[in-house]
Amino acid sequence: MTIDVYTSAGLKKGTATLPPTLFEAPVNTGLMHQALVRQLSGARSAIAHAKARWEVQGSTRKLYAQKGTGRARRGSIRSPLMRGGNKAFGPKKDANFLKAMPKAMRRCALFSCLSLKAKESALLGLESFEGAKTKEAFALLKKLPIAIGRRILFVTADGNVSLERATRNIPAVKTVRAAYLNPADVLSARNIIFLVDALKRAEEVFTGKLPKVSKISEPKVSEEEKTKAPRTKKALVKSPAAAKRPRVAKKTSPNA
Repeated sequence: MTIDVYTSAGLKKGTATLPPTLFEAPVNTGLMHQALVRQLSGARSAIAHAKARWEVQGSTRKLYAQKGTGRARRGSIRSPLMRGGNKAFGPKKDANFLKAMPKAMRRCALFSCLSLKAKESALLGLESFEGAKTKEAFALLKKLPIAIGRRILFVTADGNVSLERATRNIPAVKTVRAAYLNPADVLSARNIIFLVDALKRAEEVFTGKLPKVSKISEPKVSEEEKTKAPRTKKALVKSPAAAKRPRVAKKTSPNA
C-alpha cells in the first residue's frame, strides 16, 4: 500500500510505501473500542467528592447518653443521619479510573486504527516543512487535498519544532511524534499527514526493528596456530601446608 507524498510547497512529488505490519493489519473494532475506552479512562480525573465525617464542621460531642433514654443510639451531629452531616458511601476525589490492558493488545489496537485510516484513504505523506510561521503552515494545508476545519494530525519522527510552533495556533490541527501514536488521536483525525521519516521511525518503534549495534569481534585463530599450541591440562599444585600435613589412619570399628 502506498500514499502520495507532497513537498513543502504543496506539490505532489511521488509515493511512499507504507509498512505492511502497521497499515495492513486486520481491523478489530472491539479491540479498538477497548483501547479507546482505556485511554479516555486514564485521562479522566475525579471531580465529584462527598465530605467524610471528619471533613464536616460540627461538634464531636455525643448528643445524649447511650442508654436510658429509650431512643436510638446517637453519636455526634456529624452523623450521616443528621441534617448537615456527612454523606455515607459518597463519591471520593481519589477514585481510580485506570484500566489494565496488555501491551500486545494495545499494539494490535493501534495497528487496527492505522489500517482503518489507510483503507479510508485518509493518509498523506509530506517530504519536509520549511518555515516556522502559522501563515506558512496554513498556506500548505490549503494546497493539500484535505478538509480544512476538520481534525488534522501531523506525525513527525523525533519532534519538529518548527512544525509544532507553526501549527499549534491552527484550530483542529495537532502534531504528535511517531513514538506517541495512540488510538484517540488516530481515530479522531479526519486526515493524517506523515512525514516521510516518521514512517520508518514508527516501524522501528512498534515492530522492534531497531538498528543493530555492531558487536566487538574476537580475533580468529587459524587451524595451524591451533595445532602448534595445543592446550594442556594444568597440574594441580598443592599448597605447602597441605603437603606437610600428616596423613591420619582410618579408624576401624571393633566389630569389623
